Amino acid sequence: MRVVRWNALLAVLPLLACWFTAAAAVPIKMATLAPDGSVWHKTLLDMGDEWSKSTQGRVTLKIYAGGIAGDDPDMVRKMRIGQVQASALTIRGLAEIDPNFEVFTVPMLFNSYDELYAVLARLEPTLKKKLEAKGFVLLGWGHGGWVYLFSRQPVVSAADLRKQKLWVWAGDEKMTNIWKANGFQPVALSATDILTGLKTGMIDALPTVPLGALQLQWFRTTTHMVDSGLAPLVGGIVVTKQAWSKISPQDQASILAACSKAEARLKAIVPQQEKDAIAEMKKRGLVVTEVKPEAMAEWKALTETFASKMKGTIVPAEILEQAVRERDAYRQQSAR
Repeated sequence: MRVVRWNALLAVLPLLACWFTAAAAVPIKMATLAPDGSVWHKTLLDMGDEWSKSTQGRVTLKIYAGGIAGDDPDMVRKMRIGQVQASALTIRGLAEIDPNFEVFTVPMLFNSYDELYAVLARLEPTLKKKLEAKGFVLLGWGHGGWVYLFSRQPVVSAADLRKQKLWVWAGDEKMTNIWKANGFQPVALSATDILTGLKTGMIDALPTVPLGALQLQWFRTTTHMVDSGLAPLVGGIVVTKQAWSKISPQDQASILAACSKAEARLKAIVPQQEKDAIAEMKKRGLVVTEVKPEAMAEWKALTETFASKMKGTIVPAEILEQAVRERDAYRQQSAR
């Protein structure tokens, strides 16, 4: 009798182990530069609630917003050592993992959101594979709006910008050298040190999105904005493969659905909120400078110079060429 009971217990133990493993929650710590209370932060919070509900609490999300976990490169490092399992990164952070993401830093590569989205869809399979090869999984894209140049003094021409100290990402030495080679004054700082840099006079100008300039009050020092956008700010939500492997396929599908919903929300509301942010800053003293056609020609020539120097040194040539092909194909199709 005892032998029968013991055999029955042995048969049940594996089932109990599986049940406890499935029932145990998988906690995900996510870091982001998104300011506390911003549209991006609120979207991540809602997404986290959906993770928990759709997985019946099997996956939980705790968000560390506002750069509390450091700059994008810091977040990538902390994911690699397991201090956090996920991050909502800007292109700077994504490029820290794989340089192919630098393609989205090429100035004036896109003229519209539609161009960006069309190219992004075509590049996504390649970029996902690049991340996976480095130990990360792309859960979805994030959209921050269009990047504009904010400055302490008016900027109409490249000569005007050369007179001001320009913020660039700390650690991006190759890009810093390109700025210097073209006669500019780049100052490398962590994104979390921008406000201090503005207050102390270390920097006079920076490229950023209007929502960020308003939320973080950078516009109070950089009271001038050039009305021509430089590039769309693309970001991505990534998680380590190690953490992702602990989540069941069913729950992974639920999480991806929630991330897709968050991405769609940002695509829908950020453009209008960007316009509202510019209008609000203008009420508080922001001066928006119009770029005249002759000055625009100069800017475009300069951006082409930057793109040529970035190709093969900062941005892998193959991904840049593919992005240009896809963009041009979209333009031709749209023109029909």
